[in-house]
Amino acid sequence: MENSIAAADLAELMASGKPLTLLDVRRREDYEASPEMMEGAQWKDPAKVDQWQATIPKEQEAIIYCARGGSVSQGVRQQLADAGIQARYVAGGLEALTKQNQP
Repeated sequence: MENSIAAADLAELMASGKPLTLLDVRRREDYEASPEMMEGAQWKDPAKVDQWQATIPKEQEAIIYCARGGSVSQGVRQQLADAGIQARYVAGGLEALTKQNQP
């Protein structure tokens, strides 16, 4: 399985109805500056992933995004994978997701 998913592919995955966990892992300051999230997402502090990773269901895939799909979401994805959670990050992050939803 790939480590990342394109914004367009995430839209298809969500439309399929397959259960998944959608996590916004933007840094606290980025989230507080712009708290809008994708529908169905939960914000989780990436600096505290070791404290919340046990709450993520292992029986479904976790899709995570940060502001731009860089080191934050990639680092969280790796920590989740190391904990046995199937996870991918959104390539391009919230920026790509926002562009995907624009007409």
